[in-house]
Amino acid sequence: MSLHPKSQWRQLARDGLWSNNPALVQLLGLCPLLAVSGSVVNALGLALATLLVMVSASTAISMIRHQVPSAVRLPAFVMVIAAFVTCAELLMAAYAYPLYQVLGIFIPLIVTNCAILGRADAFASRQPVIPAAIDGFMMGLGFGAVLVLLGALRELLGQGTLFSDMALLFGPQAANWQLTIADDYQFLFFVLPPGAFFVAGMLIALKNVIDQRSAARAKPVSTTPRPERRVRVTGTIK
Repeated sequence: MSLHPKSQWRQLARDGLWSNNPALVQLLGLCPLLAVSGSVVNALGLALATLLVMVSASTAISMIRHQVPSAVRLPAFVMVIAAFVTCAELLMAAYAYPLYQVLGIFIPLIVTNCAILGRADAFASRQPVIPAAIDGFMMGLGFGAVLVLLGALRELLGQGTLFSDMALLFGPQAANWQLTIADDYQFLFFVLPPGAFFVAGMLIALKNVIDQRSAARAKPVSTTPRPERRVRVTGTIK
C-alpha cells in the first residue's frame, strides 16, 4: 500500500470495522461467532482473546516475513498463531477461569480461525510491522464488535436481559451489572443456534442496505440538458 501513513491507517480502520469486516463481509470465523454469541459476556471474552491473538500474530508475522521460506509459509504462520492462542488461553485460565470453562474448546479453536490466518497471509506477511499491527487490531476490533453486538441482541431477544453473568469476566464487582428488560421472559429460538444464524443474517442484510443507500447518495445526479425546441415561423414580410 503506497499511501500516506495517515490515509493508510484510515483505510485500514475503515476496512477492518466496516467495508471489509471479517464477520459481515468476508464471512470468516463464523463457527465461534455463532456458537459463543449467546450472551454478552461470552462474546466479549472470545472477542478479547481473538483481538489479542490477531494483533500479536500480525505483528510477529510481519517481523519474520523475510526469514520464512515460501514453501513453509502457512505452517509457520499457524505455529505463530498457535503460540499466541496458547498465551491467551493461559491468561484467561488464570484471570477469568469461570469464563474459560464456559467457552471451552472455542478458545483453542482460535488457531483455526480463517480470519486470522487469512489476514496474516494476505496482509501481515507483505507489510511492515506498524501497518500489520494496525490492520490486526482493526480486523480484530471489527470481528469483536460484531461478536459482542450479536451476543447482546441474542441475549436481549432470547432472555430479556443484558450484561448477565458479567462476573465471569470482571469478577464479583460486576455481579450487579445485569439489566433486566423483561421479567420472566424467554424465547428459546434466539438462544439456540438457529437464532444465531437469523440474527447474523439480519446484521449482514442491514449492512448491505446501509452500503447501498450510502452509494446511492454518493452517486452524482446526472443533469442532462433539455433539448432545445426549434419553432419555425412562417409569414410574409411586407
